[in-house]
Amino acid sequence: MSTKENAAISQLLSLLESRYAIRVLWALRDGHPQTFRLLQDSVGGVTPNTLNTRIKELREAGLMNHGNDGYIVTPLGADLLKRMGDLSAFAGKWASSQAKKNV
Repeated sequence: MSTKENAAISQLLSLLESRYAIRVLWALRDGHPQTFRLLQDSVGGVTPNTLNTRIKELREAGLMNHGNDGYIVTPLGADLLKRMGDLSAFAGKWASSQAKKNV
């Protein structure tokens, strides 16, 4: 992997590692716009101040935007979510393996 690719991955991971960033994007994965309040409920446990900060960062990164009906992922954000689509299948396998360890 080139230095340029490593830098890009590092930047993306830094953004996504921010508290609730992935949850905000994940809450918008169905493509339906959400109001601030609905997005806050969808994410769960996030304060309005933190949600405002994440929204600002994700908008500046071009991953989400605000339209007439609320917040929605951009095509770039939808592409990222598509690439993360296998996360659900992996999470199920992982949870099952964790449950077996704790028996």
